[in-house]
Amino acid sequence: MPDVPLHTGRLPVGDGNELYFEAAGNRRGPAVLWLHGGPGAGAMAGHRRRIDPRRQQAITFDHRGCGRSRPLAPDRLDLLDTNTTPAQIEDIEALRAHLGVERWMVTGASWGTTLALAYAQAHPERVSALGLFAVTTTSTAEVEWVTEAMGRVFPEVWHEFATAVERPPGERLVDAYARALRHPDAAVRRRAAAAWGRWEDVHVSLGPGWEPDPRWHTSPTRDVLATLVTHYWSHSGFGGDQILGRMDRLAGIPGVLIHGRRDISGPAVTAWELHRAWPGSELHIVDEGHGGPAASALLTRAIADSLG
Repeated sequence: MPDVPLHTGRLPVGDGNELYFEAAGNRRGPAVLWLHGGPGAGAMAGHRRRIDPRRQQAITFDHRGCGRSRPLAPDRLDLLDTNTTPAQIEDIEALRAHLGVERWMVTGASWGTTLALAYAQAHPERVSALGLFAVTTTSTAEVEWVTEAMGRVFPEVWHEFATAVERPPGERLVDAYARALRHPDAAVRRRAAAAWGRWEDVHVSLGPGWEPDPRWHTSPTRDVLATLVTHYWSHSGFGGDQILGRMDRLAGIPGVLIHGRRDISGPAVTAWELHRAWPGSELHIVDEGHGGPAASALLTRAIADSLG
């Protein structure tokens, strides 16, 4: 693919946050928004390769508190309570207005699918289509599965994970970690982030070709991810339990749901339930884990198909 023209910038969105964003391709063409995972993983350049740069534009941004946006979540823990899904929906709308986009195709992976669905349900008039892989809604049940029940699959690693932070009887692990990652002692926060990262690296390890993710072993990226993931998961994604029941709001919006059969950290049942509640959507279950080349190729095809 030839070099894609790239426009970058920073957008103040309130609460002391400034978002890094980028737009690539034909700035007069149909827009395709990419929402990254995590929460807190930050955007990478791969979204640019999924468009036809002569006819489309690819847009992404680092969500508040992570990546090249500022401030980073661990640096301003006093702002963490303002970092919510409704706030991020407002951020997306602010970016859309700033770039002069009327409607866009919204794409994303993992946490990005939760945010994409929540945004589309809040602003269906702004969404032309959805393309999602490694599908999650960050519901209470999904969080319980990935932090508690999945210990039955990886019992020895989960034991280390469960005993790495202090927690009173009855406290959920995700809440204990969220609390530890806001502890005034930086050493407590670092130990919690490292333990959380080890568990994250293991529970996505059953997919073909898996390799350890360096982001979970490199500070400050690891600390940003652990802080934001536990913050959002301890609150069930600030509305994740409502997403499935609001799929009627997407009536008339085409969508593609792509999920890995071997994605044990996020079983395919979530994508299947969303598909059943969303007439006109397509469901593709591929022989991969939490994302992979087949899922990415299907998303690229969906983006191309959106041009008609």
